[in-house]
Amino acid sequence: MKNEQPSHSARRLRKPVHPHTSPESIATALKEAASVLASVSETPRLEAEVLLAHVTGLTPTAILARLERLLAPDEKARYNELLARRAAGVPLPYLTGRMEFYGLEFTVTPDVLIPRPETEVLVEQALARNPRTVVDGGTGSGCIAIALAVHLPQARVWATDISRAALRVAVDNAQRHGVADRILFIQADLLSPLRGPVDLIVSNPPYVAEEEWPALPASVREYEPRQALDGGPGGLMVIRRLLKGAPRLLRPGGTLLVEIGAGQGDRATALARSSTPGARVRIHSDLAGRDRVLEVTL
Repeated sequence: MKNEQPSHSARRLRKPVHPHTSPESIATALKEAASVLASVSETPRLEAEVLLAHVTGLTPTAILARLERLLAPDEKARYNELLARRAAGVPLPYLTGRMEFYGLEFTVTPDVLIPRPETEVLVEQALARNPRTVVDGGTGSGCIAIALAVHLPQARVWATDISRAALRVAVDNAQRHGVADRILFIQADLLSPLRGPVDLIVSNPPYVAEEEWPALPASVREYEPRQALDGGPGGLMVIRRLLKGAPRLLRPGGTLLVEIGAGQGDRATALARSSTPGARVRIHSDLAGRDRVLEVTL
């Protein structure tokens, strides 16, 4: 049979075709995103919505009300970039730059520890004492100091951190919530440069035991600042320093409140009683019933 050359029109049809990417709706994007995040999140759909709200500038409620809205190409590209980073383990708050704590929204960056709900127990215990003067040792994002300043309008707060980068985040958050004039931020190691007397010292110090570090979730171990987490052998190294320094600053009857790890209550209590003989020592639990706050009242 005679070989025939393809016609001009046939040759045109055989040219490589570059697929056209159709605009994608919010509904489709969320469905695909939830599938991508399923391996790294216990709430993949919720995280997908949070990231899309961040990209589009819509509120989460508006996202759900406009599921048929088409994403612009730049929105889709940015969304895919954030999804890839989240799927690789980057914590969600570092991608959005925001985290809620005690009903307030805070800026967070990889320079600071991500605020966690269990730390709200520390804030609640502090507010119950209605202090007029407060020191926050190792303030990080400033979430504890700022929450106290917001809810205690007559209080004066000193907040320290060894990290200048962390303090920049804390100052920004204090300005955002209108309390920067009542919080003095100091670059320092815990309580060292301060003079008393003050009513209350609060701290969420590093308390992860050094030997437990490899067992932490990768999202914590690889992305959050280690100096804000690692409490040395046994996890009580920094807590021991706080117990040693607190009596110098606290007025008679003043209180030290320190966040501790679940299961550290007995050891922290014994350490507090040996460090501050005669003080009242108590452990407060979080909502899950785990050891969470060490109280030492002089």
